[in-house]
Amino acid sequence: MKISIFGLGYVGCVSLGLLANKGHKLIGVDINKFKVDLINAGKPTIIEKDIDQIIAKNHAKGNISATSDYITAVKNTDISFICVGTPPLPTGHLNLEYVFETSREIAEGLREKNGFHIVVIRSTVFPGTNKKVGKIIEQVSGKKRNIDFSVISNPEFLREGSAVEDFCNHPLTVLGSDNDYAIEILSSIYKDFTSSIVRTTIEAAELIKYVNNTFHALKIAFTNEVSNICKALDIDPFEVMRLFKMDTKLNISTAYLNPGMAYGGSCLPKDLKGLVTIAHDHYINTPIINAIEISNTIQKLKVLDLIERKRKRKIGILGLAFKKGTDDLRFSQYVSVVETLIGKGYSVVAYDKFVNLAKLIGGNKSFIEQHLPHISMILKDELDEVLHQSELCIIAHQPDDDEYEKLSKYKGEIIDLVRVDKSRLNGLKIEGLSW
Repeated sequence: MKISIFGLGYVGCVSLGLLANKGHKLIGVDINKFKVDLINAGKPTIIEKDIDQIIAKNHAKGNISATSDYITAVKNTDISFICVGTPPLPTGHLNLEYVFETSREIAEGLREKNGFHIVVIRSTVFPGTNKKVGKIIEQVSGKKRNIDFSVISNPEFLREGSAVEDFCNHPLTVLGSDNDYAIEILSSIYKDFTSSIVRTTIEAAELIKYVNNTFHALKIAFTNEVSNICKALDIDPFEVMRLFKMDTKLNISTAYLNPGMAYGGSCLPKDLKGLVTIAHDHYINTPIINAIEISNTIQKLKVLDLIERKRKRKIGILGLAFKKGTDDLRFSQYVSVVETLIGKGYSVVAYDKFVNLAKLIGGNKSFIEQHLPHISMILKDELDEVLHQSELCIIAHQPDDDEYEKLSKYKGEIIDLVRVDKSRLNGLKIEGLSW
């Protein structure tokens, strides 16, 4: 495949070398003559492990060249990668000027070219950039998106110092596009690398890099806050985090990473408050740990706001325990929602197949009697009763098959807190919490 790489910085240089390493013909494009001359001399534009040997080898084979003539580069290639910089602005936004200017340059080349061309955005951009790039190319080239060209969002996940290794062995290659043919072509290029190729929406592909790096930043800052607490207690933070990282079922895993309702239960709130208290007692500032409960409260308030906006007074709720499969009502976020709604004058009924009032004991019984003293009037034995008595149903627990069947006949509106299978509730008016 003949490929042009626009921008010979970190991402561009690595992409140039490693795609050429798989036998493709690469043309690097940059306005910086010094970078162009380096590539044409068989030298990389960056300092990075192994990239000097890769560039030199493929330049010697004739697989790599560079130019500032962007029109010729586009005319002589089938795919153009946009790898230009997107520096931050003082407002926190990105300067996308180079991306849009590169789009215009590619469009000028397409104006003089026949045949389908694929444009790949590797630069880190805001959601909506892909569509704007497509419009720029249409306006300047006179060509039509998905007829003469396509635009794919293909975010990079390269770390300086291990960029070659990351390019070859990253867990996934993300491709966001509205064109099946373009996805097929780009997938055929990436199949020689070891990562899984994952197709997604354009917007998700544009956002995922921000989510990844924000989570990485969060992990570092969280670990440092824990370390500061450890030091105040004369505990080795490396030992604590060694134990933390050994749990790959919950700690270092996909657990707790599904969008939805605020957390509840007896453990998470209690232990979080305990760690916050330890830090406070030792005068350790832990803004991230302190903010967790605040963020959780905001998510719960979001549910209440959503209910109020529906302007329905008769509310039903499927699920009352803090999670499905248990009868533990202690610090259940759903009990809190019901308590608040009743205080605001709503009529509320609930169904939870795992909660039997006659079997509640100890702290669990005391908690629900304190927060919902009239629980026996609220909790119904059958879901049908709840659906019959409500105008708006809150699905707090994932429904079982028989519950889906009953819900499918519901005449009211639904607020979904668990991502229900909409295909099983065809025709119902459903709004998700954060989706």
